[in-house]
Amino acid sequence: MKKTIYLFIAALTMVSCGSSYKAQDVVMNDVHDSVNYALGYVNGSMLKMQQLQEDSSDAVIAEFIDALQRGYDGKVEELDEVASVGKNIGMAIKSFEKAGLAENKNWQLNEKVLFQGLINGLNEDTTVMTSDAARQFFQSKYQVSMMAQDSVEAGKPVKGKCPTKVKTIELKNFTDSINYAFGMMNGSEIKMYVLASDSTGDDQEEFITQINKALKMKVVNPQMMNMGEQIGKTIKEQEATGLIGEPKLETRFPVIKQGFINGMKGHDTQFDQQSAGEYIQNTMNFLKYGDTKGDGERFLEANKQKEGVQVTESGLQYEVVTMGKGPKPQATDRVKVHYHGTLIDGTVFDSSVERGEPATFGLNQVISGWTEGLQLMPVGSKFRFYIPQELGYGERATGNIPPYSTLIFDVELLSIEKETESKSEREVALPKPERAVALPEQGRGR
Repeated sequence: MKKTIYLFIAALTMVSCGSSYKAQDVVMNDVHDSVNYALGYVNGSMLKMQQLQEDSSDAVIAEFIDALQRGYDGKVEELDEVASVGKNIGMAIKSFEKAGLAENKNWQLNEKVLFQGLINGLNEDTTVMTSDAARQFFQSKYQVSMMAQDSVEAGKPVKGKCPTKVKTIELKNFTDSINYAFGMMNGSEIKMYVLASDSTGDDQEEFITQINKALKMKVVNPQMMNMGEQIGKTIKEQEATGLIGEPKLETRFPVIKQGFINGMKGHDTQFDQQSAGEYIQNTMNFLKYGDTKGDGERFLEANKQKEGVQVTESGLQYEVVTMGKGPKPQATDRVKVHYHGTLIDGTVFDSSVERGEPATFGLNQVISGWTEGLQLMPVGSKFRFYIPQELGYGERATGNIPPYSTLIFDVELLSIEKETESKSEREVALPKPERAVALPEQGRGR
């Protein structure tokens, strides 16, 4: 028999004893601090929105943060797959004691019936109900319940211990039936995917032991505590590889932890959820593609020295290949063009010329380098544009265009279109970029 793996030492099974975690601004001295804080904040905000709608009390938050710390400190004993599944099942069912069976408030939890269904499912006993019948019954009733308009809450949960032996029980009402079906279908799945190789029954015994240990834990929100432990472990593992897998970023747990606290408590004086997410993405792009930005700047600096290259006040560079004799478009006009776009290394990322199909678009609907450049061209002209990244897509990746890319376009202006024309033609693949958020100064969040 495998050695029983205990979930926690006794001292850790108690709920947080009044730990107080306050929302407060943090000092961010460098980009490492800023990203760590933003990462904690955005995840804390998401947890509040997705997991804490029913209870975002200080007790729940403290319990999560304590678990986060334990996971980071390595104070949660490692469990094998069977024990881990048992623990997770126990924690989930314990959470149903407040949320209702399967987090449905209209369904009363009866652990005694549920667990008997689970054990019967594990042992493939179909006397009361087959696994297929259980699944069909549960799913059909769940859908009906979710569509129901009433908000009647279920009665007080019936608590119980997970048994070890198969038993035929009588299902006296709907509550019995739905609990048994839930247990039966889960037991069948666990037997198939977790306990398939359990020839001695030792794994099943360990699985049941972990369920019952989890049920005894005195916690406010079992699922949140479990998540905290797992997230803490993940953060610790990133110290070796770099935060979010980026070797250039250090993991700073105290800053991340305060970010979680602030995010869960809605303390948004330095970041809100959107700006935190944008900051992380922009920073990751810069760290990954910073060389692309530098290469583009060096290219443009050398390119503007070449004969025939002209530079506008915004930094747009262009060469006139052929000067047409038609009118010039305004920023509000629609135009028809042929174009061929490459990166500075010659990589083609888009080309109406290669497709053999011109593109039609509004000049105020595309990147600013195009909006400015096309207004310099009389109809019939062919220009080559060298577009700095800030007049293109900046830190945003688009299709085959990496962030911070300098873009080169050969453009032929075919015509200025009337509003009623060319509505069915293919639109150019260069939409105007979304608003980007600049990286905050060191020591600040915004």
